[in-house]
Amino acid sequence: MKINDVILETVSKIVVFIILTVAVYLFFSGHNSPGGGFVGGLVLASAFILLFLAFDIESVQKGIPFDFKRVAALGVFIAVGTGIGAMIFGEPFLTQTFSTFHIPFFGETELATITLFEAGVALTVVGVVVTIILSISEDV
Repeated sequence: MKINDVILETVSKIVVFIILTVAVYLFFSGHNSPGGGFVGGLVLASAFILLFLAFDIESVQKGIPFDFKRVAALGVFIAVGTGIGAMIFGEPFLTQTFSTFHIPFFGETELATITLFEAGVALTVVGVVVTIILSISEDV
């Protein structure tokens, strides 16, 4: 039986957008200031959890058809892949590098391999946290 909670559903639609914006900010600010893949992943996972609380799990999974176990596995693969990528170039495991490029409309932009590693960490955190929450909810 689904309880019709219009206020929670309406507010969560707005709040999820705000949470996702904060998650993206925390993710991209991570290698220069506090934040990064772990914190950004936790905040992103909290957006999914809010959707699961406001709407029923079947509706959210129909709209977001991800297997979060595979998301976690993809995150681990990306994170480990950046470490192995450094070894291909003769550097120690997880050695990071960066360079500055001129990108149209953005100007001089620093691109770093740490961003790929942080993306892997974020995907891993989102996958694991949402999988744990969904596993707990199945027991109830």
